[in-house]
Amino acid sequence: MHRRLFPRTLALLALVAAAATAGAPTATAESPTPAATRLHATIDAILADSRLAGAQASVVVKDAATGETVYHRNGDRRLVPASNTKLLTSAAALELLGPGHRFSTEVRTSGARRAGLVSGNLYLRGGGDPTMLAADYDALAAQVAAAGVRVVTGNLVADDTRYDDTRLGPDWTWDDEPYYYAAQVSALTVAPDTDYDAGTVIVHAAPGATAGARPVVTTTPATRYLKIDNRAETVAGGETSVSFERAHGSNTVVVTGQIALGAASASDWVSVWEPTGYAADVFRSALRRHGVRVLGRTVLGQATPEGAAEVGRHRSMPLAELMVPFLKLSNNGHAEVLTKEIGRVLSGSGTWSAGLAAISEYVADAGMDTGTLRQRDGSGLSRRNLVPADEFVDLLTAVRAEPWFDTWYAALPVAGEADRFVGGTLRSRMRGTPAAGNVHAKTGSLTGVSGLSGYVTDADGRVLAFSILLNNYLASSVKTLEDQIAIALASYTEKGVTSARVAPPAAPDAPRVPEGLECAWVKPNAC
Repeated sequence: MHRRLFPRTLALLALVAAAATAGAPTATAESPTPAATRLHATIDAILADSRLAGAQASVVVKDAATGETVYHRNGDRRLVPASNTKLLTSAAALELLGPGHRFSTEVRTSGARRAGLVSGNLYLRGGGDPTMLAADYDALAAQVAAAGVRVVTGNLVADDTRYDDTRLGPDWTWDDEPYYYAAQVSALTVAPDTDYDAGTVIVHAAPGATAGARPVVTTTPATRYLKIDNRAETVAGGETSVSFERAHGSNTVVVTGQIALGAASASDWVSVWEPTGYAADVFRSALRRHGVRVLGRTVLGQATPEGAAEVGRHRSMPLAELMVPFLKLSNNGHAEVLTKEIGRVLSGSGTWSAGLAAISEYVADAGMDTGTLRQRDGSGLSRRNLVPADEFVDLLTAVRAEPWFDTWYAALPVAGEADRFVGGTLRSRMRGTPAAGNVHAKTGSLTGVSGLSGYVTDADGRVLAFSILLNNYLASSVKTLEDQIAIALASYTEKGVTSARVAPPAAPDAPRVPEGLECAWVKPNAC
């Protein structure tokens, strides 16, 4: 119930701030200060850029402590937010699940056990953990062996029933499906590395021994779940140009192109079809390595019976820690798992609809007008998501009072910070400007869609909450315009004569990112 008090609290803070600053120059809609006028002119000039001709632009900036509007253009316009949607999902997850929430993956047995023989099934029960690595499945297999299990006469049952079996968001475009940033969602899955892109495999191609030979193709993790159709060729000279494409509806990866003798391996991340089977394959291989034989077949999607004996368990990192790879790298899979986990924990239904209903209730309590927005998934991949910039700023302002806010704020990408797990999707942006190390914000990208929403501290020390949403442009990128606005806000002062600059100072060029993708979605990471 405390969240329903936010509007009153903000109003009171505004009155206190007004009293405390009596006599100081203040801006109003009717009589803005000269500094406010310069700031408005600066942002207006940025938004007049020809790249936005015929496009839609919405920008809202407020003092995060008082709620005073600093800048407003089209703030009530519903626009596609892309990955800015993750602000709603992540805030709701921290509130509804709690920063200490962990996912558990269990191994259980049914039937009688005697002298290392299990006369029944072995159950691998998924708890939704998107951070499960092959090494974690190996550790689970070691626990099974340490428990004295040597032979299982029944099947290996992969229990993914914590969530429903809808693997892809209902509005996601079909041509994204093979790519790792649109991986299928399951309660039982595998991540190939510590970016934790669950439901994906890294495919590598190394040059063959001689020109004309097929490249040597391997995967991380090693798995027989994929079938490799190797059509590529090793060549004596020239550039390496290898492509990895998974055929829709299958786990056949077609490798084409060429790789030069002596060249480094080429790699790419691909999603798998049905990640539950992928997890079961990785776990079965780990069992064999530890001397545990399962005589039956692998069965997917059956529930673990009540009373099955536990012989192994793995617990994930706490949610507070997971927030870092989730938000820094804009991990879509994490957003969707958290959405289904919220639904499961709050209503017993691990579905998108249940999770989204709970998220909507939380953000409404936090001050967002949910009658003005639509959220269709957890990550922002759906183009049917529509959120006004006004509502993002209301959320950003309200959550500063939450006990988990410091964790959330630190997990947002930080402009210009080179470390991937600090700067995240902003690590190559706004370097060498007043916004560097200052702006904490969530990026968002789809073709023709870009957004940046978060916090910046201005030159007077005020924390500003802002949201920039740009839609329907035809340019390859408009992110420099977002950066210029953020730099103008970081430079803003009412105390001196410094005026914000329209153009940022020269900074190293950021890596080029294909249109419509977050930089963290380009592997190797392009941020």
